[in-house]
Amino acid sequence: MAGWSGIGKTEEGNNNFYYLESIPYDWLFPQVAAVVHHGGAGTLAAALRAGVPSIVVPFVADQPFWAQQVYKLGVAPKPIKRSALNEKRLSYALRIAVNDKGVRKKARELGVLIRGEDGIATAIDIIHQHLGIKK
Repeated sequence: MAGWSGIGKTEEGNNNFYYLESIPYDWLFPQVAAVVHHGGAGTLAAALRAGVPSIVVPFVADQPFWAQQVYKLGVAPKPIKRSALNEKRLSYALRIAVNDKGVRKKARELGVLIRGEDGIATAIDIIHQHLGIKK
């Protein structure tokens, strides 16, 4: 996906990639074996919700933090620093994400848990508790 970077807009004639202006992650991610992304909170949340492993290449702000968290949870291979990204490291991470049964199982299980949550109802309950409002 091109995203804000505009990547792909100058790549006419490149048959190795199909560039999209946008696509709903909640539709796309459950259909793939793994998601390679930057580790932004929204993209990472969508990948976790889908129950598929992530390959995170963080480069700014909170992305390195989230990349480490999913690695520690066992739902992603070790993050790849943007400055260290190359074909060898990416292909190694892809092999782990696609073939490691433990990583895939943990990602699937976490996805089931996340999809089972009702975050809005929980947030409302917490706010009500904090304000002393009884149901």
